[in-house]
Amino acid sequence: IHYYNHDRIKLKLNGQSPVKYRAQAAS
Repeated sequence: IHYYNHDRIKLKLNGQSPVKYRAQAAS
């Protein structure tokens, strides 16, 4: 599931920095 979510994040960010998304998720 973790890998699946990671792939979805990459597609959603369209190549953006995953760090940003991670910071938002942690919020």
